[in-house]
Amino acid sequence: MKTQPDPPSTVLDPPLAYEDPQFLQSAEGRPVRILAEYLQPMDAFRRNKVHDTIAFFGSARVREDGPLGRFYREARELARMVAEWSESIRSPGRRFLVSTGGGPGIMEAANRGASEAGGRTIGLNIGLPHEQRPNAYITPGLCFQFHYFFMRKLWFAHLARAVVVFPGGFGTLDELFEILTLSQTQKLDRKVPVLLYGPEYWNHVVNFESLVDAGMIHRADLSLFSFVDSPKEALERLQSMLGSEARPETPSIARSKTPDDPHPEP
Repeated sequence: MKTQPDPPSTVLDPPLAYEDPQFLQSAEGRPVRILAEYLQPMDAFRRNKVHDTIAFFGSARVREDGPLGRFYREARELARMVAEWSESIRSPGRRFLVSTGGGPGIMEAANRGASEAGGRTIGLNIGLPHEQRPNAYITPGLCFQFHYFFMRKLWFAHLARAVVVFPGGFGTLDELFEILTLSQTQKLDRKVPVLLYGPEYWNHVVNFESLVDAGMIHRADLSLFSFVDSPKEALERLQSMLGSEARPETPSIARSKTPDDPHPEP
């Protein structure tokens, strides 16, 4: 009488798709990774009752004791003032939290200033070969690591009620013109004031008047941003533009507008 062969010693037990690291890291898993970089921050912001933010952009290469140290010190001071202002606003959640790219330089200065004022502060980090490492001043639970630049920029735009742009290079310019383009094309359902900090630097780096003269932008587009040159001036401009009204949304996410739909969709 023939006996049945013994079963294999190793029984196949395939993992669930969402627990399969090989799949999640594959090209086919890219949509899942992208979606995760949208949903994870949203969940964290809701749990931490984060409302609107003020985003600080600027170079990772600026050092407190370097030739451009003035901008580090003034970004730190302005962020401190913003955090103190935010703490004074009565609201069901935190208003106008300082948000940065989470790295060194101007980003560190802004996170540092806000934390020194006792405020919570956000870091939207990105994995890069050099320069970008999370700084020590980001509030635990509000430090995020992104792989995709576009998802990181989406979260800057989603929550920002205003943007302060300190001197910077390619990355800073990319972030600046992302916001200006969204505002110019009316893709957001609210105005996002943009403050360019350090007019001497910005007018040297970008000839905005030449863009108007060449017909590449309308003169009215120059109203999408304004120049400031001190923490006091910047704070006064932010307070004038934003006011201190409380909003119940948590978070108060900016939404895209479509030409045939008066009700914006997320």
